[in-house]
Amino acid sequence: MNAPRELHLGELRFADFTQPMPASKRAALIQSLQDILPAQDILTTDEALRPYECDGLAGYRQMPSVVVLPTQESQVVEILKLAHRLDVPVVARGAGTGLSGGATPHRGGLILSLARLNTIVSIDPVARTARVRPGVRNAAISDAAAPYGLYYAPDPSSQIACSIGGNVAENSGGVHCLKYGLTVHNVLRIRGVTIEGEIVEFGSEALDAPGLDLLSLVIGSEGMLSVVTEVTVKLIPKPQLARVIMASFDNVEKSGQAVANLIAAGIIPAGLEMMDQKMTRAVEEFVHAGYDLQAKAILLCESDGTPEEVEEEIGRMKTVLSDSGATDLKVSETEEQRLRFWSGRKNAFPAAGRVAADYYCMDGTIPRAKLGEMLNRIAEMEIKYGLACMNVFHAGDGNLHPLILFDASKPGEFHQAELFGAEILESCVEYGGTVTGEHGVGLEKINSMCVQFSPQERIAFFAVKRGFDPAGLLNPGKAIPTLSRCAEYGKMHVHRGALKFPELPRF
Repeated sequence: MNAPRELHLGELRFADFTQPMPASKRAALIQSLQDILPAQDILTTDEALRPYECDGLAGYRQMPSVVVLPTQESQVVEILKLAHRLDVPVVARGAGTGLSGGATPHRGGLILSLARLNTIVSIDPVARTARVRPGVRNAAISDAAAPYGLYYAPDPSSQIACSIGGNVAENSGGVHCLKYGLTVHNVLRIRGVTIEGEIVEFGSEALDAPGLDLLSLVIGSEGMLSVVTEVTVKLIPKPQLARVIMASFDNVEKSGQAVANLIAAGIIPAGLEMMDQKMTRAVEEFVHAGYDLQAKAILLCESDGTPEEVEEEIGRMKTVLSDSGATDLKVSETEEQRLRFWSGRKNAFPAAGRVAADYYCMDGTIPRAKLGEMLNRIAEMEIKYGLACMNVFHAGDGNLHPLILFDASKPGEFHQAELFGAEILESCVEYGGTVTGEHGVGLEKINSMCVQFSPQERIAFFAVKRGFDPAGLLNPGKAIPTLSRCAEYGKMHVHRGALKFPELPRF
C-alpha cells in the first residue's frame, strides 16, 4: 500500500489534467476493479469513455482513464478504497448537467458515475421527507411525492435531467429558491463515503444534530470531501394556488429597482425572475410563452398559497411594480398560462442554443439593487469583446446567468467568451457580490476565486480539504486555486490574454 504523500497548504496534487496514467498502473486498476464490478460496468475503450470527457461546460474536455458505474453503496466503498490504495484521482459524476466543469475528468484518474444509484429508498408523508440515492433525478422526487400532496422545492432549470447528488455537490437552486431556499435549506441528512472507504453521515432527520454543522460544509463542496450515496430531503405541501405576474419595463434599471422595492416592501415572492429583451425574444420564438417583446426587460413574479393569500399578495406586488415604473402587468388567469410563463424561463438555455452556435453561461451574484447597473455594464462588455450576451437572472437573490454567445468554430471566440465571463465575475465582486451562485466553481471560475479570496482564506479552504481527503484524490484541481496559480493569474490578468487551462483541449 502506497503511503499518502503530504498535501501542502496552498497546493494540491494532480492539478495536471493531461498527465496520463502509466499503462501498468491502469492495467492493475482495471484488473482490481473486476473484483468489485461486473465487466460491463467498467468502461475502458475510447468509444465508451468519450461521453464522459466533459459536463455541461463543453469548453473543457479531457478523457478519463476509466469509468465505473456502481449500482450499490458497497461497490462505491470498495472502489474508493482501491483508488486510495493505488493513488488514483477520483471524479464523482452525476447526470453531467453541471455548468462549471466540476465533473471534468483527469486523464490519470477514474470517473465514478453515480447514475445507477437511482432508487427512491422511501417517502415518509408524515415526516415529509424522502430518502433517495444520488442518481435520482430532481423532478422524480416531486413525481414520487405527488400522491401525498407534497413536492421537493429546489427546481433548477435542468430538473428533469439533473440528479440530486449533483444538486448537493453544487448547492443548486432554481426559480423558486427565493422563498423556498437552495439545496442546503432543503436537505436534512447526507450519507457518503470518504476516499479511504469509510461511510460517514452528516446532519440528521431530527430537528438538529450534535456537533459542528458539517452538513452545510459538505453541500456545495463539489465532490471534494466525500462521495454522496444517499440524501434525505425535505418535502413541502403543494400550494393550493399559484399565480404569476409578467411585469414589463422600458428600462433595465427600473426593472432592477423594482426587484429591490418588492423585497423592501416585505414581499417574498415564490419566484422572482428577470429576462432582458434579447432573451425574451429568443425564448418567445422557441416556446411561445406570451412574453412582451417590446419590453427592455420583464420580471416574472409568482405568489403561491391559499387563494386568499395569493389574491392579497398579487395585489401588493402589482402596486409595487406599478410604482416602480412597470409599463404593463399581465397576471396568469389559468394554471396553463402560469406554466407557459415559466416554461419560457425554464427554456432560456435551449433557446439560446437556437440562436447561436455556442453559448457560455456565467453564474455570479450581486446585491439586488445593482441588477440594472450590471445589465448596463454587460452591454458595454458586449462592445468590448465583440460578442452578444443574453441575460436571465434569479433576480430575487441577485443570481446572474448571462449567456455569452459565440462560435467555437471561429478561432479565438471561446477565449474571448472566457475573458468576457471573467470580467462579469470581477464586476460581481466589485459590486459586493460573489463569483458563483448555484453552478459551483469547478474549473470555470477557479481564476476568479483568486479575485475574491485572499491567500489566507484559500489556505483555510485547503485545510478543510485536507481534513477530509489527506491524499488529495477527490476531484483534485477544482474549486480552490493554489497560491501559485493565483500568483500566475495576477501576472496574466494584467495582459488579459492568457488561457485559463491551456493544457486542456477546446471544443
